[in-house]
Amino acid sequence: MLETERLLIIPLSARQLRLWIENISALENELHCSYQAEPMTGSFLEIVKQQVPITEADEPYYLFHTFWFLIRKMDRTVIGSADFKNKPDEKGEVEIGYGLGSNFLHLGYMTEAIQAMCRWALHQNGIAHVIAETGLDHTASQNVLTRCGFKRYQQGETLWWKL
Repeated sequence: MLETERLLIIPLSARQLRLWIENISALENELHCSYQAEPMTGSFLEIVKQQVPITEADEPYYLFHTFWFLIRKMDRTVIGSADFKNKPDEKGEVEIGYGLGSNFLHLGYMTEAIQAMCRWALHQNGIAHVIAETGLDHTASQNVLTRCGFKRYQQGETLWWKL
């Protein structure tokens, strides 16, 4: 678990990841929280479902496969989630992804969370860089990365960032 001024950042175990998909109220009860982050529908739900067997199969690296809940301390509300999309590659790079519930945008929460997660990641063995991908027109996400110290290093159909 990581802690910032306003957030608890909690990695879900493989079992909790499965609960998130199958029984969110049971997960809320277990974590003593209220889930108000991204809706568990569509492509987001499919991405989370795909991570369950990967997280279960690679326990030594589960922190790089699972999702981390961003829980607001003042009321234990899950406002968003973030993840490392895989364990570090041969170049020592790990990709980060993130999202917030719509009621929590533009309040600085994601910058706070990404700073803490990147600080943690860069202190792990074998990690030299954290990378991220954004859409060309996704300025809010680009601003988060810029505030966290990321530099743009590649542009095509999307933008790639590196810290």
